[in-house]
Amino acid sequence: MRVMGVDPGLKSTGFAVLDIVNGRPKPLDIGTIEPRVRDPLERKLLKIHKHLTDIVLLCKPDVLVLEKLYAHHVHPVTASVMGHTRGVICLVCAQQDVKLVELSVKRVRKAVVGNGNATKQQTQRVVAGFINIDPARLSLDASDALALAMGHASMSRFLR
Repeated sequence: MRVMGVDPGLKSTGFAVLDIVNGRPKPLDIGTIEPRVRDPLERKLLKIHKHLTDIVLLCKPDVLVLEKLYAHHVHPVTASVMGHTRGVICLVCAQQDVKLVELSVKRVRKAVVGNGNATKQQTQRVVAGFINIDPARLSLDASDALALAMGHASMSRFLR
């Protein structure tokens, strides 16, 4: 099974593509898409769309796992801005005929770290350990994307 995790963001969108072989994750591609800060919204979204489309065409994931939208009453604009990025990711899935699965951050962290309230840094250390790389080599957005892919694989019983 090939799983792609995507942690959406306008400043930085993390992605990770894993092959699950004999119950173990094998990373194919991990990184971040970082649009230019000064670009207008439409240019940022275009860059995310182009890069994700290229990754999907190259890696051909069976499923793309996207972080569920979380809205907090203290930061209502964040949900709106995040919705733009999520829409682009959903569009890539539709255009490339890739199954889309949405998971909550808490559920993923519970499956991967063992604690739904784990911090981004704790999650980063755990997922880096699973694939034997230095956590410093993973951005927090890339490690969240990796956790999404691993969490889906684990919950689907493909990962031991």
